[in-house]
Amino acid sequence: MRRAPVSTVLVAVLCALLAGVFGADPGHARDRLVRADDGARVVTEQRVGPRRIDLAIASPALGATVHVRLLTPDGWSPGRGDWPSLWLLHGCCGGYTDWTTYTDVDQLPSLRRVLVVMPEAGAAGWYSDWWNYGKGGAPRWETFHTTEVRQIVERGYGAGGRRVAAGLSMGGLGALSYAAHHPGLFRAVASYSGTVHPLLQVPGGLGPDWFLDLDRRQGVDPYAIWGDPVRQRAVWAKHDPTLQAGALRGLPVFLSCGNGRAGPYDPAGERDPGEAYFEQQNRALADRLAALGSPVRADFYGPGTHAWPYWQRELHRSLPMLLSALAG
Repeated sequence: MRRAPVSTVLVAVLCALLAGVFGADPGHARDRLVRADDGARVVTEQRVGPRRIDLAIASPALGATVHVRLLTPDGWSPGRGDWPSLWLLHGCCGGYTDWTTYTDVDQLPSLRRVLVVMPEAGAAGWYSDWWNYGKGGAPRWETFHTTEVRQIVERGYGAGGRRVAAGLSMGGLGALSYAAHHPGLFRAVASYSGTVHPLLQVPGGLGPDWFLDLDRRQGVDPYAIWGDPVRQRAVWAKHDPTLQAGALRGLPVFLSCGNGRAGPYDPAGERDPGEAYFEQQNRALADRLAALGSPVRADFYGPGTHAWPYWQRELHRSLPMLLSALAG
């Protein structure tokens, strides 16, 4: 009888060992670990840095394949676990790599024992299941994040049940909206220059039309997202954290924003009307939460525009609150 080549024997032994660990078919067993209940699944997994892993997820909620970046903690390994997680949500016109591109998040010692989850949310997805003129359907960003991504990172990548969230601009709205819509999902939330009161109309100034114009510039039909701010006001109100503040009662919340004038990270004479508008929104939410007796920490730091250096600084300032909530 002819002997099998040594390489063939080694492959057979390796497969047997894998079968003992993962089951008869390790590929399929691993695949089952990284599926959500609705069939969302990881189609590729790529290590792009010492602690960075990019997942491509085929999502029924979106009808597309999109990415999530993970920043893994010290001692992490694939599979089930109980790591606390920080969800970092990007802003409008950005993407899932923004936090690792523009901030020092992967260098912070305080996050070496935390799984950081940074999902794609569309350039102007608004962290929402779109209204689509009353028809619903894709894209359903909220379902993608709160169900599909959550189940996948819990089943295949070691995330436990202790979660906090932080986001900038559009991502600030997302973190607060998800917390309001899904009580218990997050233990604390931080928003940096967040769009937290999209229905706010400033007399003689900005209002909901600002959002509609922004969506148009991104090539998105603005009325597909939440509809018309007057005729579909109830849909807008559902995604307005200030009007949903009652559902945030008791949740530790960090809010920060500049006033749109040139700050320490801006050229002299810089002016940012959008940031000034967001400060008014954030002050309205802070006042509403305070009136409800809810724990809110506000850092309205004065001069500053809608820019990454401020958001990195505010991430640092908010981390003690967020990490305390994870430890509790």
